[in-house]
Amino acid sequence: MVNVVLNAISRIVLGIVDSVVHGLTVGYILLWDNGLILLNALSWSKRKGSLIPPGKPGHGGKWPEWHPPVEGDSRSACPALNAMANHGILPRDGRNIPFTELNAAIRSTYNFSPTFCWYVPLYMAGVLGRSYSKGTLDLEDISVHNGIEHDASLFRHDTYLSPNGDQGKPCPDLVDGFFKVVKGDKVTVDDLARYSEIRRASSRRDNGQFTLSTFHKLFASSNCATLIRIMGGDIPAIKAWLYEERLVDGFESATRKPWGLTMGTFQTTVLRIEAGIRAKASEDSSLGDLGLGYGEAEVSETSALLGGGAPRKSVAPVNGEH
Repeated sequence: MVNVVLNAISRIVLGIVDSVVHGLTVGYILLWDNGLILLNALSWSKRKGSLIPPGKPGHGGKWPEWHPPVEGDSRSACPALNAMANHGILPRDGRNIPFTELNAAIRSTYNFSPTFCWYVPLYMAGVLGRSYSKGTLDLEDISVHNGIEHDASLFRHDTYLSPNGDQGKPCPDLVDGFFKVVKGDKVTVDDLARYSEIRRASSRRDNGQFTLSTFHKLFASSNCATLIRIMGGDIPAIKAWLYEERLVDGFESATRKPWGLTMGTFQTTVLRIEAGIRAKASEDSSLGDLGLGYGEAEVSETSALLGGGAPRKSVAPVNGEH
Protein backbone atom coordinates (compact mmCIF):
# COMPACT_ATOMS: atom_id res chain seq x y z
CA MET A 1 0.00 0.00 0.00
CA VAL A 2 2.85 2.41 0.88
CA ASN A 3 4.51 1.71 -2.47
CA VAL A 4 1.26 2.48 -4.30
CA VAL A 5 0.91 5.82 -2.49
CA LEU A 6 4.56 6.73 -3.11
CA ASN A 7 4.21 5.82 -6.77
CA ALA A 8 1.11 8.00 -7.08
CA ILE A 9 2.83 10.92 -5.36
CA SER A 10 5.90 10.59 -7.58
CA ARG A 11 3.73 10.64 -10.70
CA ILE A 12 1.91 13.75 -9.50
CA VAL A 13 5.18 15.51 -8.67
CA LEU A 14 6.74 14.58 -12.00
CA GLY A 15 3.62 15.82 -13.80
CA ILE A 16 3.78 19.17 -11.98
CA VAL A 17 7.51 19.52 -12.68
CA ASP A 18 6.96 18.69 -16.35
CA SER A 19 4.19 21.30 -16.63
CA VAL A 20 6.34 23.95 -14.95
CA VAL A 21 9.34 23.19 -17.18
CA HIS A 22 7.14 23.28 -20.27
CA GLY A 23 5.62 26.60 -19.22
CA LEU A 24 9.03 28.12 -18.59
CA THR A 25 10.28 26.83 -21.94
CA VAL A 26 7.35 28.34 -23.84
CA GLY A 27 7.81 31.60 -21.93
CA TYR A 28 11.48 31.66 -22.91
CA ILE A 29 10.60 30.96 -26.56
CA LEU A 30 8.12 33.86 -26.63
CA LEU A 31 10.62 36.22 -24.99
CA TRP A 32 13.31 35.14 -27.47
CA ASP A 33 10.84 35.62 -30.32
CA ASN A 34 10.28 39.25 -29.34
CA GLY A 35 14.03 39.76 -29.40
CA LEU A 36 14.23 38.27 -32.90
CA ILE A 37 11.47 40.62 -34.09
CA LEU A 38 13.64 43.52 -32.99
CA LEU A 39 16.79 42.06 -34.60
CA ASN A 40 14.93 41.54 -37.88
CA ALA A 41 13.68 45.13 -37.78
CA LEU A 42 17.29 46.31 -37.53
CA SER A 43 18.58 43.97 -40.26
CA TRP A 44 18.62 44.04 -44.06
CA SER A 45 16.74 41.35 -45.96
CA LYS A 46 18.93 38.81 -47.73
CA ARG A 47 19.38 38.99 -51.48
CA LYS A 48 17.68 36.56 -53.84
CA GLY A 49 19.82 33.45 -54.10
CA SER A 50 21.62 34.03 -50.81
CA LEU A 51 18.91 33.11 -48.32
CA ILE A 52 20.00 29.48 -47.97
CA PRO A 53 23.73 29.05 -47.24
CA PRO A 54 26.05 27.00 -49.48
CA GLY A 55 25.95 23.30 -48.79
CA LYS A 56 22.31 23.36 -47.66
CA PRO A 57 19.46 21.93 -49.78
CA GLY A 58 17.92 24.72 -51.82
CA HIS A 59 20.98 26.98 -52.00
CA GLY A 60 20.52 29.26 -54.99
CA GLY A 61 17.03 27.83 -55.52
CA LYS A 62 18.37 24.38 -56.45
CA TRP A 63 16.48 21.66 -54.61
CA PRO A 64 17.36 17.96 -54.36
CA GLU A 65 15.62 15.70 -56.85
CA TRP A 66 11.91 15.20 -56.16
CA HIS A 67 10.42 11.71 -55.91
CA PRO A 68 6.82 10.95 -54.98
CA PRO A 69 6.32 8.66 -51.98
CA VAL A 70 6.18 4.91 -52.54
CA GLU A 71 4.15 2.33 -50.68
CA GLY A 72 5.29 2.09 -47.08
CA ASP A 73 6.49 5.69 -46.89
CA SER A 74 5.02 7.84 -44.15
CA ARG A 75 3.37 11.16 -44.99
CA SER A 76 1.37 13.68 -42.99
CA ALA A 77 -1.44 16.21 -43.33
CA CYS A 78 1.23 18.92 -43.81
CA PRO A 79 2.35 19.61 -47.40
CA ALA A 80 5.40 21.51 -46.13
CA LEU A 81 6.83 18.47 -44.34
CA ASN A 82 5.79 16.05 -47.08
CA ALA A 83 7.58 18.16 -49.68
CA MET A 84 10.74 18.05 -47.57
CA ALA A 85 10.57 14.25 -47.47
CA ASN A 86 9.83 14.06 -51.22
CA HIS A 87 13.03 16.04 -51.86
CA GLY A 88 15.11 14.03 -49.40
CA ILE A 89 15.58 16.98 -47.02
CA LEU A 90 13.92 14.78 -44.43
CA PRO A 91 14.26 10.98 -44.75
CA ARG A 92 12.43 10.01 -47.92
CA ASP A 93 10.47 7.30 -46.12
CA GLY A 94 9.28 9.89 -43.59
CA ARG A 95 10.15 7.66 -40.65
CA ASN A 96 12.17 7.87 -37.42
CA ILE A 97 12.77 11.62 -37.69
CA PRO A 98 14.22 13.19 -34.52
CA PHE A 99 12.23 16.22 -33.37
CA THR A 100 15.48 18.17 -33.17
CA GLU A 101 16.31 17.31 -36.80
CA LEU A 102 12.85 18.51 -37.81
CA ASN A 103 13.61 21.82 -36.10
CA ALA A 104 16.80 22.40 -38.11
CA ALA A 105 15.33 21.21 -41.43
CA ILE A 106 12.28 23.50 -41.24
CA ARG A 107 14.53 26.44 -40.40
CA SER A 108 16.87 25.97 -43.36
CA THR A 109 14.13 25.11 -45.89
CA TYR A 110 11.44 27.68 -45.18
CA ASN A 111 13.28 30.36 -43.15
CA PHE A 112 10.97 30.19 -40.18
CA SER A 113 12.60 31.67 -37.09
CA PRO A 114 14.47 29.42 -34.64
CA THR A 115 11.69 30.12 -32.12
CA PHE A 116 8.97 28.84 -34.46
CA CYS A 117 11.12 25.84 -35.41
CA TRP A 118 11.58 24.97 -31.75
CA TYR A 119 7.99 25.56 -30.64
CA VAL A 120 6.19 23.51 -33.32
CA PRO A 121 8.19 20.26 -32.93
CA LEU A 122 8.02 20.77 -29.15
CA TYR A 123 4.24 20.97 -29.43
CA MET A 124 4.20 17.87 -31.67
CA ALA A 125 6.25 15.96 -29.11
CA GLY A 126 3.83 17.00 -26.37
CA VAL A 127 0.78 15.89 -28.37
CA LEU A 128 2.42 12.49 -28.96
CA GLY A 129 3.67 12.14 -25.36
CA ARG A 130 7.30 11.91 -26.46
CA SER A 131 10.57 13.55 -25.51
CA TYR A 132 11.49 16.50 -27.72
CA SER A 133 15.22 16.10 -27.10
CA LYS A 134 15.41 12.32 -27.55
CA GLY A 135 12.23 11.29 -29.37
CA THR A 136 11.43 10.60 -33.01
CA LEU A 137 8.32 10.54 -35.14
CA ASP A 138 6.98 9.20 -38.40
CA LEU A 139 5.31 11.92 -40.46
CA GLU A 140 1.95 10.18 -40.23
CA ASP A 141 2.10 10.51 -36.43
CA ILE A 142 1.37 14.21 -36.56
CA SER A 143 -1.91 13.55 -38.36
CA VAL A 144 -3.47 12.45 -35.08
CA HIS A 145 -6.90 14.08 -35.08
CA ASN A 146 -7.18 17.41 -33.24
CA GLY A 147 -3.49 17.45 -32.47
CA ILE A 148 -2.12 19.49 -35.35
CA GLU A 149 -4.50 18.00 -37.92
CA HIS A 150 -8.00 19.49 -37.62
CA ASP A 151 -11.39 19.59 -39.31
CA ALA A 152 -12.08 22.10 -42.12
CA SER A 153 -8.50 22.06 -43.37
CA LEU A 154 -8.24 23.88 -46.67
CA PHE A 155 -6.45 21.06 -48.47
CA ARG A 156 -7.39 17.83 -46.65
CA HIS A 157 -10.79 16.28 -46.15
CA ASP A 158 -11.79 15.84 -42.52
CA THR A 159 -10.46 12.66 -40.93
CA TYR A 160 -14.03 11.44 -40.38
CA LEU A 161 -14.77 11.90 -44.09
CA SER A 162 -11.52 10.44 -45.43
CA PRO A 163 -11.08 6.81 -46.52
CA ASN A 164 -9.49 5.07 -43.53
CA GLY A 165 -8.85 8.53 -42.05
CA ASP A 166 -5.81 8.91 -44.35
CA GLN A 167 -4.37 12.44 -44.14
CA GLY A 168 -1.13 11.73 -45.95
CA LYS A 169 -2.15 12.41 -49.54
CA PRO A 170 -3.08 15.60 -51.39
CA CYS A 171 -6.78 16.14 -52.12
CA PRO A 172 -6.85 17.60 -55.65
CA ASP A 173 -10.58 18.40 -55.47
CA LEU A 174 -10.00 20.74 -52.52
CA VAL A 175 -7.00 22.34 -54.20
CA ASP A 176 -9.13 22.82 -57.33
CA GLY A 177 -11.80 24.49 -55.19
CA PHE A 178 -9.25 26.86 -53.72
CA PHE A 179 -7.99 28.04 -57.09
CA LYS A 180 -11.57 28.72 -58.18
CA VAL A 181 -11.66 31.27 -55.36
CA VAL A 182 -8.34 32.89 -56.32
CA LYS A 183 -9.05 35.61 -58.87
CA GLY A 184 -5.76 37.51 -59.19
CA ASP A 185 -2.22 36.59 -60.17
CA LYS A 186 -1.22 36.09 -56.51
CA VAL A 187 -2.89 34.33 -53.57
CA THR A 188 -4.14 36.98 -51.13
CA VAL A 189 -5.32 37.15 -47.53
CA ASP A 190 -8.87 37.68 -48.83
CA ASP A 191 -8.65 34.50 -50.95
CA LEU A 192 -7.55 32.48 -47.93
CA ALA A 193 -10.23 33.94 -45.65
CA ARG A 194 -12.96 33.29 -48.22
CA TYR A 195 -11.95 29.69 -48.86
CA SER A 196 -11.57 29.06 -45.12
CA GLU A 197 -15.16 30.27 -44.71
CA ILE A 198 -16.33 27.92 -47.45
CA ARG A 199 -14.41 24.94 -46.03
CA ARG A 200 -15.75 25.51 -42.51
CA ALA A 201 -19.31 25.73 -43.79
CA SER A 202 -18.81 22.60 -45.90
CA SER A 203 -17.26 20.60 -43.06
CA ARG A 204 -19.94 21.66 -40.60
CA ARG A 205 -22.58 20.55 -43.09
CA ASP A 206 -21.03 17.20 -44.07
CA ASN A 207 -19.18 16.00 -40.97
CA GLY A 208 -21.42 14.74 -38.18
CA GLN A 209 -18.42 14.81 -35.82
CA PHE A 210 -17.21 18.30 -36.78
CA THR A 211 -15.13 20.13 -34.17
CA LEU A 212 -12.99 23.24 -34.48
CA SER A 213 -11.67 24.82 -31.29
CA THR A 214 -10.33 28.37 -31.08
CA PHE A 215 -6.79 26.97 -31.06
CA HIS A 216 -7.42 24.97 -34.23
CA LYS A 217 -9.08 27.93 -35.97
CA LEU A 218 -5.94 29.95 -35.38
CA PHE A 219 -3.77 26.98 -36.34
CA ALA A 220 -5.78 26.64 -39.57
CA SER A 221 -5.23 30.32 -40.34
CA SER A 222 -1.54 29.83 -39.56
CA ASN A 223 -1.40 27.15 -42.25
CA CYS A 224 -3.11 29.60 -44.61
CA ALA A 225 -0.66 32.37 -43.76
CA THR A 226 2.21 30.15 -44.89
CA LEU A 227 1.01 30.59 -48.48
CA ILE A 228 1.59 34.33 -48.12
CA ARG A 229 4.57 34.59 -45.77
CA ILE A 230 6.62 31.64 -47.05
CA MET A 231 5.31 30.90 -50.56
CA GLY A 232 4.85 34.58 -51.38
CA GLY A 233 1.41 34.03 -52.90
CA ASP A 234 3.15 32.66 -56.02
CA ILE A 235 0.52 30.57 -57.78
CA PRO A 236 2.78 28.20 -59.82
CA ALA A 237 4.91 27.47 -56.72
CA ILE A 238 1.83 26.94 -54.55
CA LYS A 239 0.22 24.63 -57.11
CA ALA A 240 3.33 22.42 -57.20
CA TRP A 241 3.44 22.47 -53.39
CA LEU A 242 -0.21 21.52 -52.94
CA TYR A 243 -0.86 19.15 -55.85
CA GLU A 244 2.51 17.35 -55.89
CA GLU A 245 4.10 18.39 -52.57
CA ARG A 246 7.09 19.59 -54.53
CA LEU A 247 9.34 22.66 -54.28
CA VAL A 248 9.82 24.35 -57.65
CA ASP A 249 13.31 25.21 -58.85
CA GLY A 250 14.13 28.73 -57.79
CA PHE A 251 11.88 28.67 -54.73
CA GLU A 252 13.11 30.55 -51.69
CA SER A 253 11.05 31.70 -48.74
CA ALA A 254 9.29 35.03 -49.28
CA THR A 255 10.50 35.95 -45.79
CA ARG A 256 14.08 37.09 -46.33
CA LYS A 257 15.00 38.52 -42.93
CA PRO A 258 18.10 36.86 -41.41
CA TRP A 259 16.28 35.62 -38.30
CA GLY A 260 13.40 34.21 -40.31
CA LEU A 261 9.64 34.45 -39.89
CA THR A 262 9.06 34.98 -36.18
CA MET A 263 5.98 33.76 -34.36
CA GLY A 264 4.93 37.31 -33.55
CA THR A 265 5.29 38.60 -37.10
CA PHE A 266 3.51 35.51 -38.44
CA GLN A 267 0.49 36.27 -36.24
CA THR A 268 -0.11 39.60 -37.95
CA THR A 269 -1.08 37.69 -41.11
CA VAL A 270 -2.80 34.88 -39.22
CA LEU A 271 -5.14 37.30 -37.45
CA ARG A 272 -5.93 39.17 -40.67
CA ILE A 273 -7.04 35.89 -42.26
CA GLU A 274 -9.06 34.81 -39.23
CA ALA A 275 -10.68 38.26 -38.98
CA GLY A 276 -11.83 37.93 -42.58
CA ILE A 277 -13.71 34.68 -41.92
CA ARG A 278 -17.32 35.51 -41.15
CA ALA A 279 -18.36 33.55 -38.08
CA LYS A 280 -21.92 32.97 -36.90
CA ALA A 281 -22.03 33.77 -33.21
CA SER A 282 -24.22 30.77 -32.46
CA GLU A 283 -21.75 28.37 -34.05
CA ASP A 284 -18.33 30.00 -33.71
CA SER A 285 -18.75 32.13 -30.63
CA SER A 286 -15.31 31.23 -29.30
CA LEU A 287 -13.80 33.72 -31.75
CA GLY A 288 -16.81 35.99 -31.63
CA ASP A 289 -15.87 39.49 -32.71
CA LEU A 290 -13.01 38.48 -34.99
CA GLY A 291 -15.52 37.84 -37.75
CA LEU A 292 -19.14 38.51 -38.59
CA GLY A 293 -20.71 35.48 -40.15
CA TYR A 294 -18.95 32.49 -41.60
CA GLY A 295 -21.48 29.93 -42.45
CA GLU A 296 -23.15 32.52 -44.63
CA ALA A 297 -21.51 30.69 -47.51
CA GLU A 298 -24.54 28.91 -48.92
CA VAL A 299 -24.71 25.13 -49.47
CA SER A 300 -25.10 25.76 -53.21
CA GLU A 301 -21.90 27.82 -53.22
CA THR A 302 -19.80 25.30 -51.30
CA SER A 303 -21.12 22.52 -53.54
CA ALA A 304 -20.22 24.42 -56.70
CA LEU A 305 -16.65 25.06 -55.52
CA LEU A 306 -15.94 21.76 -53.80
CA GLY A 307 -17.89 19.43 -56.06
CA GLY A 308 -21.05 17.50 -55.26
CA GLY A 309 -23.98 18.52 -53.12
CA ALA A 310 -24.82 15.62 -50.85
CA PRO A 311 -22.90 15.13 -47.62
CA ARG A 312 -20.04 12.67 -47.94
CA LYS A 313 -20.72 11.16 -44.54
CA SER A 314 -22.67 12.24 -41.47
CA VAL A 315 -24.27 10.99 -38.31
CA ALA A 316 -27.30 12.11 -36.38
CA PRO A 317 -26.80 15.23 -34.21
CA VAL A 318 -25.99 14.55 -30.58
CA ASN A 319 -26.65 16.49 -27.39
CA GLY A 320 -29.22 18.68 -29.10
CA GLU A 321 -26.81 20.05 -31.74
CA HIS A 322 -28.14 20.96 -35.15
